[in-house]
Amino acid sequence: MKNKDLKILLVGAGAVGGITAALLKRDGYNVEIVCKHDDYAEMINHQGLSVNGVAGSFKIIVPAYSSAGNIVEKKDLILLATKTNDMADAVRSVLPLLKEDGNIIALQNGMFEEDLIGIAGAAKTAGCITGWGATMEKPGDLYMTSRGDFILGYPYRAPDEKLDQIAQVLSSVVPSRTTDNFIGHQYSKLIINSCITSLGAVCGLFLGKMLSEKKIRNIFIEIMTEAILVADALNIKVEVFGGRLDFYKFLHSSGMLSEIKRHLFIIIIGFKYRNLKSSSLQSLSRGKQTEIEYLNGYIVRMGKAKGINVPVNETIVKMVHEIENKRRNISESNFADPIFDRFN
Repeated sequence: MKNKDLKILLVGAGAVGGITAALLKRDGYNVEIVCKHDDYAEMINHQGLSVNGVAGSFKIIVPAYSSAGNIVEKKDLILLATKTNDMADAVRSVLPLLKEDGNIIALQNGMFEEDLIGIAGAAKTAGCITGWGATMEKPGDLYMTSRGDFILGYPYRAPDEKLDQIAQVLSSVVPSRTTDNFIGHQYSKLIINSCITSLGAVCGLFLGKMLSEKKIRNIFIEIMTEAILVADALNIKVEVFGGRLDFYKFLHSSGMLSEIKRHLFIIIIGFKYRNLKSSSLQSLSRGKQTEIEYLNGYIVRMGKAKGINVPVNETIVKMVHEIENKRRNISESNFADPIFDRFN
């Protein structure tokens, strides 16, 4: 049975955080939100969050604050839905609000657990992989673009009863479960984000157009290949992504027929989500930094630590940083760089 008496705080009222808060509130949970700006918090308090898409259409008011310092009541559960780059500051600001036996759950992309544990401690922290899609069309106007799930786990220990209870809470949003191989699931999503999110930031194309290009599909496959080499060196068993994509089978089968199947699979993904705009591209369009260091950057750092060459991931990281620093334009012509010549 779900414990509706739990006191829950959502940190971040973007697409994922806002929809999560709205669905929890609709199901009767005691939920509050911390967001960055006074005007956004005021709008949520007076006009509410508007949710549309596969979760249905509804509007709901959730108590919102622009500063954690304005919240008095201690929380049983704090859900972090900020950009990964903002995670450390966000945790420090809300940690005093966590009950002694409370938990902080991170919903962000990328490999960040060491940072989170370093601030809040391993006993209070867990990770949550977000396997569904959402976008913010404008502040307070949120759209759930695809169904999916939440997968919860601890980086270095097996799930326990408390984590199972948190999964029950989050099942008010999407089906939720725990895993004893959280890192394997997390790395699986990291690979997909390192392909879709990062390549989209480099070229500026929507996913359908991007994956219709054979050269980009070959780069996509090479990012995966390098990432799996690093995972093997780290002794990470990468889980099947979305119940469908087994990276080992996808990459290691040989022959012309297998090559055709690889490309066909990617084309189908591109068609199904053809209007998807990279979250990193959206960040760049708003003049903000991307999460590249927690995606391809992680593959690069771990590759160097293990003596594994990952030139494609390294180039993608370099290009995204150049775009962030206004030294390179977002353009498909970035794939004309000589390092990508072998993928024609």
